Amino acid sequence: MRPKRHLALIALSLPALCLIVLPLAGLFLNAEIRRFGSYVCCPQVADALRLTLVTSAISAVLILILGTPLAYWLAQGEFRGKRVIDTLVDLPLVLPPAVAGVALLLTLGRVGFVGVHLATKITFPFTTTAVVIAQTFVAGPFYIRQARVGFESVPRQLQMASLTMGASPLRTFFRVTAPLASHALLAGLVMAWARAVGEFGATLMFAGNMQGVTQTMPLAIYASMEQDVRVSVVLSVTLVVVSFLVIIVTKFLLGPGRDGDGAISLPSFSRNRQRVSSG
Repeated sequence: MRPKRHLALIALSLPALCLIVLPLAGLFLNAEIRRFGSYVCCPQVADALRLTLVTSAISAVLILILGTPLAYWLAQGEFRGKRVIDTLVDLPLVLPPAVAGVALLLTLGRVGFVGVHLATKITFPFTTTAVVIAQTFVAGPFYIRQARVGFESVPRQLQMASLTMGASPLRTFFRVTAPLASHALLAGLVMAWARAVGEFGATLMFAGNMQGVTQTMPLAIYASMEQDVRVSVVLSVTLVVVSFLVIIVTKFLLGPGRDGDGAISLPSFSRNRQRVSSG
């Protein structure tokens, strides 16, 4: 690329880069790093951190258990209705979080078409369980999409070879398919966990904003803006750092053992052939 053209491209890129960097810089410049520990130890922040870590971890486990079979099914070639199911899976990605919260409330609430039958035994809205449900609903597609790509990148020849050698479909999945797609599965799970940590709208509508019960870090930021802005800044900086680390980890997980187009490299095939043979 010619120097003048390169400089022109940089100049055209600066406005978008500034739009991303300057707000983050303003956030960090207003953070009182020296008093960070004292803010983190205050009851509101401590409760929000604890609740966020616990609920997001549970959501990640649920997403892994519920999302893996669905992602694997969607990766198994074309079938009737696949596009409809695929679109429904992606819908929470573009659905406004507030709409997701209302939908959950009208489904699992006391007057919801499902919740009305459960009201005498269990109540979901405005509980910690509601936080987990909201996080799982909103963050699940992030894992399912990435897991599907990972499963699709596994050559069918290896799976067929495993079946031909006498391995059951379940054994083939755990000994061949899952190991070869492991980078994509881990990356998707990390992204889904990060999305669960940052979930706000659906949680607010479905679970409410009660300290120690449903108030996660994003909700604590919202609540503390009216009480102590410094607490909001501390929580915001924490989430920015977590998000940055998640992106780094995801890029690392998607890097080793893969070519530029995301396909699994041939050395990985050889290792798994030996594993199937020895298994």
